[in-house]
Amino acid sequence: MDIMQASLEQHREWGGKIEVVSRTRIEDRQSLSLAYTPGVAQPCLEIAKDPALSYTLTRRHNLVAVITDGTAVLGLGDIGPLAAMPVMEGKCALFKEFADVDAFPLCVDSKDTDEIVRIIAGIAGSFGGINLEDIAAPRCFEIEAKLKAQLDIPVFHDDQHGTAIVVAAALLNACRAAGRKPEELEIVINGAGSAGIAIAKHLLTLGVGNIVMVDLCGILERDAQYDNPAHTAIAAMTNRSGKKGTLADAVCGADVFIGVSRPGLLTPEMIHTMHEKPFVFAMANPTPEIMPDAAKAAGAYIVGTGRSDFPNQINNVVAFPGVFKGALAVRARDINEAMKLAATKAIADCVAPEQLTPEFILPNAFDRGVAMAVAKAVAQAAIDSGVAGLAESPL
Repeated sequence: MDIMQASLEQHREWGGKIEVVSRTRIEDRQSLSLAYTPGVAQPCLEIAKDPALSYTLTRRHNLVAVITDGTAVLGLGDIGPLAAMPVMEGKCALFKEFADVDAFPLCVDSKDTDEIVRIIAGIAGSFGGINLEDIAAPRCFEIEAKLKAQLDIPVFHDDQHGTAIVVAAALLNACRAAGRKPEELEIVINGAGSAGIAIAKHLLTLGVGNIVMVDLCGILERDAQYDNPAHTAIAAMTNRSGKKGTLADAVCGADVFIGVSRPGLLTPEMIHTMHEKPFVFAMANPTPEIMPDAAKAAGAYIVGTGRSDFPNQINNVVAFPGVFKGALAVRARDINEAMKLAATKAIADCVAPEQLTPEFILPNAFDRGVAMAVAKAVAQAAIDSGVAGLAESPL
């Protein structure tokens, strides 16, 4: 039985991957009166007087909403909110398993940006953070921006920022392993959707040399105007070398290829034209832009993919659980650039210098120390950057 059929059978057996578990035992009149009526009236009244007490008198302090509209689910596209539920449940299970953060899936049946924003804003008070998931571009940019402007809790689109954090950590350690510096690199990002644009912005914050963005239309040119305003904006920040043409033109002489696009788009011949000992992060799932063995044979020095069956898996699971754990711990109002950069560096530092090799640039997804290392770094960055509600981190 292949993994797809095995997973289907397992989902039938599970009947869902998450459940609600009570944190209190209700077994007599006294415990019933404390947990529910009449005793519960008192915490209700206290929260009515001081809403901040919702963080100490309810589970809000450790609860994240995982929200989708089902328009960009994995590599499956627009399959709708109901069909997205297994992915959202899986995300919630990862939050709990890797960071002991409670999460609840919410699948919104709407493609109207303002309606989605209203729905999320209306229920946000029940949660300590909002994790947006599998929402198609450019709607995902608008939804995140509008929610950030309205809410006083973190709003984080993991497909954008979680991916960017892990890619940047991989790049940092690839540079360490190869004796390179980020500021020396010319990087090609193939795929200018939500993930590609977020990766580019985060790498610019990291201080890389130059980035060339490539989409279906070819290289995004610096002074061009595009139908997608997000493309126009990112084009103005990238391609300082003034390249024009196709992906083949973009990678010629480049140091790094980052793929968040489609299978088979990068050829061995293209790698031959890249700078000596290039890095290839081919992250299309389940089939990358080039298979790792082919990339290595063509001269790639370090290769990463999104898959678990090859070295250097570039997987968001080493980022988002710790990012939210840290943000929740200090009641952060936002997950800002300083916090994302702190997460990147914490992930990279989880690989000790003596462990670092071209085949091992990122910590294992099952390294239970990663989430706490990320959480501590993110919490401190939130305090230092002024977005924390607490003066000290409890972590």
